[in-house]
Order: sequence, then structure tokens, then C-alpha cells
Amino acid sequence: MEQQKKKKSHFPIRLNLLFFSVFLLFSVLILRLGFVQIVYGENFKRDLDRKEDITVSNPVPRGKLFDRHYRVIVDNVPKSAITFTNEGFSQKEMLETAGKLANLIHKNTDKVTERYKQDFWLIKNPRRADAKITMKEKDLYHAKKLTDREMYKLKLDRITGDELKEITADELEMLAIYREFTSGYKFTSQMVKNDAVSEKEFAVVSENLQSLPGVETTTDWDRAYPFENTLRSVLGNVTKSGEGLPADQLDYFLARGYSRNDRVGKSQLEMQYEDVLHGTKSKVKNITDKTGNVIETQSVLAEKKGKDLVLTINMDLQMAVDKIIEEELWAAKKLPGTTLTDRAYVVLMDPRTGEVLTMSGKKIIKDNESGMVHMIDDALGTFTTTYNVGSTVKGATILTGYKTGAITAGTFFDDTGIKIKDTPIKKSYAYLGRLNEVEALKKSSNVYMFHTAIRIGKGHYEYDQPLNFTNKMAFETIRNSFASFGLGTRTGIDLPNEQSGFKGPSKLPGYLLDLVIGQYDTYSAMQLAQYVSTIANGGNRMHPHVVKEIREPAEASNELGPVLQEINPTVLNTIDVKKEWMNRVQTGFTKVMQEPGGTAYNFFQGVSYSPAGKTGTAEAFYDGPLRSNYGKVPPPVMNLSLVSYAPSSNPEVAMAVLVPWAYEGKVDNRASLKIGRRVLDTYFQSKNK
Repeated sequence: MEQQKKKKSHFPIRLNLLFFSVFLLFSVLILRLGFVQIVYGENFKRDLDRKEDITVSNPVPRGKLFDRHYRVIVDNVPKSAITFTNEGFSQKEMLETAGKLANLIHKNTDKVTERYKQDFWLIKNPRRADAKITMKEKDLYHAKKLTDREMYKLKLDRITGDELKEITADELEMLAIYREFTSGYKFTSQMVKNDAVSEKEFAVVSENLQSLPGVETTTDWDRAYPFENTLRSVLGNVTKSGEGLPADQLDYFLARGYSRNDRVGKSQLEMQYEDVLHGTKSKVKNITDKTGNVIETQSVLAEKKGKDLVLTINMDLQMAVDKIIEEELWAAKKLPGTTLTDRAYVVLMDPRTGEVLTMSGKKIIKDNESGMVHMIDDALGTFTTTYNVGSTVKGATILTGYKTGAITAGTFFDDTGIKIKDTPIKKSYAYLGRLNEVEALKKSSNVYMFHTAIRIGKGHYEYDQPLNFTNKMAFETIRNSFASFGLGTRTGIDLPNEQSGFKGPSKLPGYLLDLVIGQYDTYSAMQLAQYVSTIANGGNRMHPHVVKEIREPAEASNELGPVLQEINPTVLNTIDVKKEWMNRVQTGFTKVMQEPGGTAYNFFQGVSYSPAGKTGTAEAFYDGPLRSNYGKVPPPVMNLSLVSYAPSSNPEVAMAVLVPWAYEGKVDNRASLKIGRRVLDTYFQSKNK
């Protein structure tokens, strides 16, 4: 009994000791928490505030391009791709991941430079790398007389070719992958492989993503061209996944929210409408801690495909015109005097709206390796190259004569050649008699235009005497008038790099006579099309354009989205002439093609679509790709041109044909007329179908 009492008396003491111990522990814990909060609280708060919100943008498919009948011209073809995003990984971690990935996919090693191999050798062989530094150099380094960079360069320079050969084929693949890992910026997705990713590669990488930090399998895209090379030079190109943003436009794109490795349009339509075609990229915000680890991911913006473009081009007509040019150009090459003939251009335009229906160009080139010649698309040349065009500009000359008061409706001149002192006689191709301005257009009188120019310059002509002008602004007057039709100035077409042409530098009176017959300044096929459209529609210079509509992307791939913007016809300026004057020029153009004696009548007699137009032949100096073969004096060549519209009473189509360097010598191969007749026939036949 006494023993039981003794045991009970010890129990409360032990219990009190336990409670006291717990109390002490809690007291210490509370004191510690208070100390951490009070003393280090601000530091921890600053560390928490060091979290970064980094927005990652993911690319989306570009908008498609359609022709005027809503057939796809440029499409997107999806393809499997493997990407890597650096989420703050160390060099060692990325090398390990690259090694694992190299075991799963095949990676081309062509882009692995010697410098990459050297860097990798140093990483792989640190002791051997250190051994390449002498004791003296190490002493200099410790004395801070050699920098880290200089020491590293010494190691690089001392790596031998044999040592680089130690890198195995598997390591080269790993290095090629590592190169892609390090080629971008933190939290920017880099394309590791998107060409020829096999189903097996895609599947096995997808299955092993847990062991491949930063690696993702996704869908990339390529541009596809259902019409193959048709109009390719105008459609333009997009940078490849390895190119990223063009260096000369880097700041421009970065300021607009692009990533450095984004694919963008780099030429022509793809570049001109980049803002429309690029679309809205999806954006994901990665929240990282102070060490760079992603602790949260939030979706910021859903992706939206690029908007689609509907072009004014009729691709059936475009292909037909391409074929006509090819056939006629090859046929011309079989004729004598065509050694230098290598290109031809055609533009078809709606004179009422400025819509470009076709812009076709073909060029013959020689392959430097094989020596074989073949033909390539050069639609770009319709507005980026200019030439002397000859008499096609005479409609503008007559209207300029009307505007300046140099001539009036019904003014007659005799077609006898003009002889200026110390210069060869200037005349028409034959003596055409006494004629008015309408007949001068029909028969293409040079002399009539010469007299008109002399009057514009307020000059006095006497046979074999000097020719002087009292109007010192005659060149400016004529050039400004020509520009109001689109000649010698940019047409405003919605494509980059349009050329305005070359203006002859001399202002001697004789050159003014050359100017008014199209043998001094140079013009493009697009300028000729705008010019003849202005005459066809009665005096409105229309803005030529190749984009007809901008549409929202469709949900389904085989549908069209709603119209976002329709490109309406725009009048750039109106020619300030009387309706009677314009009618007389239109009559002259009609006679050219529909009345015996007209310079194009033999090619267009009997057609049902009532064409009107003007032919042109210009003697020019050759300045093409074979120019260096002829020393300082290039040979004289003949450029051929044709402008036309139809029907003459209510025009719906305007045409310009330009064949530079069509022939040498005296025999005209009529290439422009052959092409022009077939093109207009094709247009109206396709319309009837």
C-alpha cells in the first residue's frame, strides 16, 4: 500500500516536467518565428517579389492566299516538329537532355561549326584543356594580366584537328541538338527538328517527355503552292524556322511583339501583308521564382490564325498567259536576230477598278553548272524593271499636246522627216503623208509627235538648222503630263520595290523629240497597263492592286471566313482634258487595231471583241545579262510593246505587252503582237466559258 502511494506521488512530477518541456519548445519556436519575421521578414518579402512573369508566345499558321475565284494559291501544310524551351536550365542539364534526345531522333549535323566542336571538346575534356595552358600563362592569369576570355581563346587555339576527330558521330548529333537548344533566348521556343520527323521519332519523343525537360512535340507548318511555280516571284517567301527575323528589320519586328525566331514574310506579298497574314500568337505566362524555376503557368491569350487574302488574280488566266509567253518566247528564239531576246511581260487589268487580273513574266536563264537554258517565272519584272517602250506612249503625247495648246482637234502636220543641224534625220518608218492626230495614232507617225513636241517647247523648226526652245520647262511639262497617266512614276501597286523608271539626263532639244515617241525615258509593263487603262476609262488613273479582300480565317480548312475588308477601287487622279479630246485619242486607238492601215490591223482584223490599242517599237541599247560580252558599246536592240483594251466602246480589260530586246537588225519578229492577240483571244474565250 505504501509502495502504491510512492508511485502515485512521482506521476504528477513527471507530467509537470513534460508540460514544462513542451512549453519551452513552443516558446523557442515562437521566439524563432518572431525573429525570422521581424529580422528577416523584409528580405524574404524582397525574394518573393523577385518572381518573374515571363510571357511565352507560340507561333500560329499564316493566313492563306486565294485567287479571285476563291481557289487556294498559298496554303499551310502541317508537319510534325520537336521544340525546346529553355526554362532556366544549366549548360550541364541541356547537354544531358540533348544527349537523351540524340538517342531518340536523327539530327543533321551540317550546321555544327568547328567552333561548336571546340567548345564541346573543352567541356568534355577539362583536364586536357587545362594542360594546354603553361605555368607562365597561369601566373599571368593569377596576376590579372590575362583575362578569362584570353585564357579560353588560348585553349581553343591549341585544340588540334586530331583531337576534334575524337568527337563521335553520336556526340555530333548531340552537339547539333545542343546548338539548337542554345540558339535562342530564355523561355523562347526553339525548333530542334521540323523536317522529315518520322512517325516513330515523334511517338518515341512524345512518350519520353518526362525525362526530356524543356522538350515538346508539336505541329509546325510549311507554305504549300497548289499552282506550283505560277506567280511565285510575286507571292513571295517566308523566312525558314532557322532564320528567324531578318537582321535589317529586327528592331521593327521586336517592337511589334515578335520573337526573334518568328517566321515572317521576307519578300513581295508575304512581306507586304505580313501584319495581316501573321495572325495572333497564343501567349502563355510562365511565373518563375528567383532561381528561374517555373512555379506557375497561366494562359494569357488564345491563338488566332492569320487572316486570309483573296487576290484579284484569275489563276486559270494567269497560267494560260504564262503558257502563251513561254511558247512565243521560245518560238522567237528560233528566229534570226534574237541572240539577246530572253524575256517578255504581260499585264491584264480591269480599267474600271484597277484590279490586276494577270501579271505574267517569263525569263530565259542559263544554268552556270550545266550550261542548259530554261525559263523561270519573272512576274516580278512587270513592275520592277523598266524599258524604252516606243510609240505606245503617243496617246499621252497627243493629250499633252491638247492640254498645252500645242495642237487642237484636227491639227494637221506633214510627215516629212525632220533634220536638225549636225544630227541624223528623224522620221517615221515610212512617209505617211499629211495627217491629223487621229491618223497619226493609227499609222504611228513619229513626225507628228515631233512637231507637237516642238510646239510644246515653243521652238521654231527650219530644215538643217539648230533647234532651240523658249519654253525651258518643256521636259518637265511633258513628263508631268505622262506621270498623270502612270508613265515614269510609281503606279502605287500594293507590292514592294516598284520602280519608277529611268529619266534621260540631257535636256537638249533633240531628246525632247525622243521623249514623246517613247525612246528616251523608261517605263514598266505595269505603268503601260495603268496608262492604257486611263485612256480606256476616259481619264481616271486607277490604283492597281492585287489584293481584293481580307478575310477572317475560317473554322474549317475547306471554308472561307467572313470578309473583314474589301479593297475598293481608288482613283489616283483624273486627267484634265476635254471629253472630245479623249474621244479622238480613243478613236485613233480603235483605228490602230480595226481599220486597214492601222499598225496592228493585220493581227486583229475580224476579231469579235472590238479591240483598241497602240503598238510600239523602240531602238535601245542592250543592258541585259550579256552586256559584259560587248565591251564599252552595247549593241542596239529593238524593244517591242503593245497596249490595248476591249471592247473599245465599253472596256472591261486593259492589256500591256512588253518584249525587251526582241530582236537585232531590221527584221521585226512581231513578238508583242503575237502574244497580245493570243492573250486577248484567251481572255474572251475564258470569259465566254
